[in-house]
Amino acid sequence: MEIRFAESKDVAGILELLRQVGHVHHQGRPDLFRNTAQKYGASQVLQMLSSSTSPIFVAVEENKVLGYAFCQVKKRQDDPVFYDRTELYVDDLCVNEDDRMGGVGHALFEAVKKYAKMRHCDAVTLNVWCFNEAAMCFYRKQGMENRNITMELILE
Repeated sequence: MEIRFAESKDVAGILELLRQVGHVHHQGRPDLFRNTAQKYGASQVLQMLSSSTSPIFVAVEENKVLGYAFCQVKKRQDDPVFYDRTELYVDDLCVNEDDRMGGVGHALFEAVKKYAKMRHCDAVTLNVWCFNEAAMCFYRKQGMENRNITMELILE
């Protein structure tokens, strides 16, 4: 398995994984996520491939995309409340459902951490939905901790 920056030849595999993520979200919160939800389309992914502040990592084996990590470098400067800080935000991380539990996610997350250190980031951050117990467990195993939690009261 190879972990590298995504290339245009990876877009079809990335789109398939985005569909899987959309399905997981719809199953977990059908009141929020559309059944056919997909976070990004092909043109958006292609545009991100050339961005220095939005790297996409892929795990590839025999030309098959096993997983991806969409990231964003976020800088906060001159904020009246918070100190200056650079974070690498993991916008989305997915491992193909048939390839989970084989170390793909861990390898992707290690690449994300290495890149964050290379870019002199202060932290790696992400959001995870509370219904996604498997993802929360995975991120805890990677050493992540809760920083803040969004709460809601659904009104009927």
